[in-house]
Amino acid sequence: MLHVRVISPESNTDHALAALTGDVAVTHIVVLAGAAREPRGDVIEFDVVREGASAVLDRLRGLGLDREGAIVVERVGTTMSASADRAERHVPGLGVDAVVWHEIEHQTGEETALSVSYLAFMTIATIIAAIGVLLDSPILIVGSMVVGPEFGPLAALCVGLVQRKASLLRRSALALGVGFPFAMAATVGMVWLLTAADLISRSMLLDERPLTDFIWRPDALSWVIGFLGGVAGILSLTSAKAGTLVGVLISVTTIPAAANAAVALAYGVRDEAVGSALQLVINVAAIVIGGALTLLVQQLVWRKRR
Repeated sequence: MLHVRVISPESNTDHALAALTGDVAVTHIVVLAGAAREPRGDVIEFDVVREGASAVLDRLRGLGLDREGAIVVERVGTTMSASADRAERHVPGLGVDAVVWHEIEHQTGEETALSVSYLAFMTIATIIAAIGVLLDSPILIVGSMVVGPEFGPLAALCVGLVQRKASLLRRSALALGVGFPFAMAATVGMVWLLTAADLISRSMLLDERPLTDFIWRPDALSWVIGFLGGVAGILSLTSAKAGTLVGVLISVTTIPAAANAAVALAYGVRDEAVGSALQLVINVAAIVIGGALTLLVQQLVWRKRR
């Protein structure tokens, strides 16, 4: 269930209440006349089950309340209410399967910010993966996958494609297009620095690496795993299951592939650089296709139910 707080101009409050009253998905409606000071207006609070939230929020935005007032949405952890139980029963579907489009657009949109912290996490993850490649250490590879923030922009790209949000597409493409090259360039520099310090060497890259050489040897399974990772990742976001997302992060080899390509470029090993780059492209494409198709299916299912 979601809790929604609306600030409505006094002239629009009756229309807002009309949009809420009678909707079986809405319960616990509270009106505080003249309570809001910035922006000025009435405060309307209510709870809505996830299955019906998108339709309700669409109606409120249609009244212009997001421009003339405010609409704030919060997740509710625990609700003990017979009224809320009735709303859950009367709205078809399950909340865990529902897609609240406004929520996921906002959530993924925040992940596309080309911030210092985003670039720092990308760089740190890629350097960790680079060391993992040279040491043939799956533990470091898995660690780098968890640290890497790249799934946020990938998910935003999926949402932008399905919702036809040009601004979201631009921001996510920029975050990926700058993030990966920046992290790879920093990793190349770190490899040279560590080599000069005699902590790593080119021979470590050329040695047999049975535990991590899959990173630069893409095959059909690379596509399958990336596709399934995209499906699972989007499902974890739309169902708000953060624990599942961690599993997704350690199943796709975007960061490790970028790291292996950077190490190979630093040491001039062309075949590994090309193979790693291909692995990266395959994973990114498969994740986006899998995620976008998942959102399309969810969109069609909920439109049919509505």
